[in-house]
Amino acid sequence: MINVFGSRVGRKEIEEVSDSLSKQWMGMGAKTKEFERRMAEKLDTPSFLLVDSGSNALYLGLKLMNLPEGSEVILPSLTWVSCAQAVLLAGCRPVFCDVDINTQNCTADTIKAVISDKTAAIMVVDYAGLPVDLDPILELGYPVIEDACHAVDSLYKGVPCGKSADVGVYSFDAVKNLAIGEGGGLISDRHQDWMERASVLRYCGIGKSGFEASTHGKERWWEYNIVEPFIKMCPSDVAAGIGLAQYDNLEENQKRRKKIWDIYQEELTKVAGIDTPVDAKEGDRHSYFTYFIRIKNRDKVAKYLFDKGIYSTLRYHPLHMNALYKFNKSLPVCEELNETGLNIPLHPSLSDRDVDYIIETIKSCEFIRA
Repeated sequence: MINVFGSRVGRKEIEEVSDSLSKQWMGMGAKTKEFERRMAEKLDTPSFLLVDSGSNALYLGLKLMNLPEGSEVILPSLTWVSCAQAVLLAGCRPVFCDVDINTQNCTADTIKAVISDKTAAIMVVDYAGLPVDLDPILELGYPVIEDACHAVDSLYKGVPCGKSADVGVYSFDAVKNLAIGEGGGLISDRHQDWMERASVLRYCGIGKSGFEASTHGKERWWEYNIVEPFIKMCPSDVAAGIGLAQYDNLEENQKRRKKIWDIYQEELTKVAGIDTPVDAKEGDRHSYFTYFIRIKNRDKVAKYLFDKGIYSTLRYHPLHMNALYKFNKSLPVCEELNETGLNIPLHPSLSDRDVDYIIETIKSCEFIRA
């Protein structure tokens, strides 16, 4: 079966893991700090904080905003469940907005449609790594958290995605563009005091670890000061070491993703019945996390591909349609995408033969033209 998502790991990643194990240091340490340094450099921001998952990074980012209990956070319905769950866990109410049919991103207009007097913040998502048009959203005047989990290599008007929002959040799970197994991170270019607080919250709200205190010459270093209660979100050096190897290979892997994307664009735009995705505007850059097509008879096409050994999926089932959130407003574009959208394989482990086979199989599918 050809997987729809995937990463590419090799000798460097194995060596990094082996090095951490041989040094008997698997927890947060020097490799975590080095990965954070490199990510801060890449994102052109003073500091980057690595945590144990992108989902927890979203929750941490919202907590840094100190939003009023019970206030509303607007977010697109076409996104991963962690976005809405983070809002709920932060004590707020998720309010879903629609997305643009071509970009699958929310816009200032789709957000305006659901603003209320309880709106306290906005969460935007760079779907598939395509940058959200952020400036008009910032002009609405609300704090913005940018889910750039698909967009680690994306640029908006020449600036790394996540940098222009109040908080930028990233994911490094097993299938992301920079994959470390499980992991996430965040930045706040606008609020460096938030980053200082985040580094404390990450470790159960403890001001300094015992090891840090001992290296600063403190007596009774095992005593610690708990600044505020919080859950543990510490990353590991094992994951960070994989991240260092992935970081070194990111440019090569991104070139491979772009090459596959370009081949799809060249070949699938010729197929009647398929709407192919849009690329980034001039001055922006896409991360090419996934390739999202729109087709009639989507379910039959997906089953046809599956029977031919090609796994596809829909990322994501619109959250406003989930009973948990009790959201009764119709969002027509998200609902249309729920019936027509399909993600097909795009990742650096795909061979040229895989890509050719995927294209040939799609072209042979009679359900697309029906």
